[in-house]
Amino acid sequence: MHVGIFFDRDGTINEEVNYLSSPEQLRLLPRATQAIQQANALDCKVFIISNQAGVARGFLTEQQVQSVNQYLLQLLREDNCTIDKVYFCPHHPEFGESPYKAHCECRKPKIGMLLQAAREFQIDLSNSFVIGDKLTDIQTANNAGAKGILVKTGYGNEEMNLLQQNNVSVAYIADDIYDAVQFIKNNLQQVKN
Repeated sequence: MHVGIFFDRDGTINEEVNYLSSPEQLRLLPRATQAIQQANALDCKVFIISNQAGVARGFLTEQQVQSVNQYLLQLLREDNCTIDKVYFCPHHPEFGESPYKAHCECRKPKIGMLLQAAREFQIDLSNSFVIGDKLTDIQTANNAGAKGILVKTGYGNEEMNLLQQNNVSVAYIADDIYDAVQFIKNNLQQVKN
């Protein structure tokens, strides 16, 4: 079994852009590539999981999400970063038309994307980590029995209050994903010792 590191995309790896729909809009956050390089060095499986409800809402197509993801992967590969797989949920329970208007199992904070990765890559979710800038990322981690790390980039600063208001436990609050990966590194070393 492998440890998985699940990164949210927008506001975590790249700058938050409302309904990011083209590669031209994509900007990596500072230290994002160094963080992913270090995650790769930990011998963990590394994933991107993101809700892309803009598809259900009609703001962008699945093809646009795919083209942004392909461009992101290309940028990361150029910096020697490996992402084992990208998962995204195009659904929304209240907006859009079928098949996108749906109560699915993949929309965070549900754990469908994590379960898919666990099946495909033999991931031990109980020893894995979910990193993101929203309350739903931390809830996803908790729902899967993983450790949730909130980053202060993207919506992170605003969402910190929601953690307390909703009494959601978080493993760590990080300045950015680089800081988050340092926490993971220390955590994994303690487990080994």
